[in-house]
Amino acid sequence: MDVIVFHHALGLTPGVQAFADRLGAAGHRVMVPDLYQGETFDSIEAGVAHAEATGFDTIIDRGVAAAAALDDRFVTIGFSLGVLPAQNLAQTHSKAVGAVLCHAAIPLGTFADTWPGGVALQMHNAPDDSWGDFEEAEALVEAVPGAELFVYDTSAHLVTEPSLPDHHPAIADQILERTLTLLASVS
Repeated sequence: MDVIVFHHALGLTPGVQAFADRLGAAGHRVMVPDLYQGETFDSIEAGVAHAEATGFDTIIDRGVAAAAALDDRFVTIGFSLGVLPAQNLAQTHSKAVGAVLCHAAIPLGTFADTWPGGVALQMHNAPDDSWGDFEEAEALVEAVPGAELFVYDTSAHLVTEPSLPDHHPAIADQILERTLTLLASVS
């Protein structure tokens, strides 16, 4: 399965690349576009400030442009800020067959009024994550037939990012395994 992974506000870190590499090791063709064009940040706040200065529409457009290189059906994966292009593509691109949204969710109506039929949706979120969008994730799971919302008992945000104190290896492994299950189901 073709997979496109979008990084979080810190940029394309070794942690995001390592997650993508694990998907590749499982037999998937993985693309990891750099939405920040080489820049990385040490804190979420600095990364978000960069995204705001760049423009969220520009971030989304860069993700859409990267997906133009995909010839086959694909699944999008977004971590936090990366949910913007991931969810946009899942809702609007004819070759998208699934989305994995980690640590964020965007309300229906932002990219399209409905979730397209036949596009799987899996979300990973924590109710106590102050950066996360738990209420939006709950609303999506209610609106999208067959959607999965995996809830984690943590207040940490980027639990999959090994370079941060928020890193939670057990949760990161669960997210990876559940992502692989979704990929197998749409292959």
